[in-house]
Amino acid sequence: MADEWTVLIADDEPAARRGVRQLLAGYAEFTVCGEARNGADALAALDARRPDLLFLDIQMPGLDGFDVIRRRTPERMPLLVFLTAYDQFALRAFEAQALDYLVKPVTEARFAATMARVTRQLRAARAIEPEPPIVVTTAKGITVLRPRDIDWIESSDNYARLWIGGRSYLLRESMRELERRIGARGFVRAHRRALVRVGAVTEVATTAGGGVVARLESGATIPVSRRLRPAFSAAVRTGTRVDLT
Repeated sequence: MADEWTVLIADDEPAARRGVRQLLAGYAEFTVCGEARNGADALAALDARRPDLLFLDIQMPGLDGFDVIRRRTPERMPLLVFLTAYDQFALRAFEAQALDYLVKPVTEARFAATMARVTRQLRAARAIEPEPPIVVTTAKGITVLRPRDIDWIESSDNYARLWIGGRSYLLRESMRELERRIGARGFVRAHRRALVRVGAVTEVATTAGGGVVARLESGATIPVSRRLRPAFSAAVRTGTRVDLT
């Protein structure tokens, strides 16, 4: 079972975000899936990206780091590491269930200690995390599907259409609800209505019209929106894949 996790960096200082990225470059199993410049952006990115780990600045314009936490239930929060230029918030940070508290500037040694704790926590959580089944109703009864077998998921209002090979299954559950329920680890959004399993992608190609599409093993071709191209390509390049075995 490969260790692959996604990271969101929320900090209003570009230099601080860049610094975390540079420090993370030495940890191949971690992929930065997004950045946020304030608390509101962080909340939106948490919903859209569903990271495994969040580096969160405390003092940001608008909603600060603690405001972000207050607006999320614990089960909807990834593993949390606070970033700050001050040390007086440490007690509040740990009361907020933060795994660690980093004071800027962060040294490589201190960051390594944090990442060791993060890795242990994530591995422990993954070890006990069951693979959530997906049960769909068919003309013959019910069929139980495994997330790791799904090629891509297509949103259709309050329904999600699950594609496996050339066959589809209609589930009476919105794609967003399904994404939250199964965790969607190993999947990445291609556009607003399509969630693609990275391991099913064989090619990301540019079309004659300047668009970008993902070609899957099944033969399906999924358009990739302009806004999501960087994150989609990054997920494919790093080989992020569904890993529920």
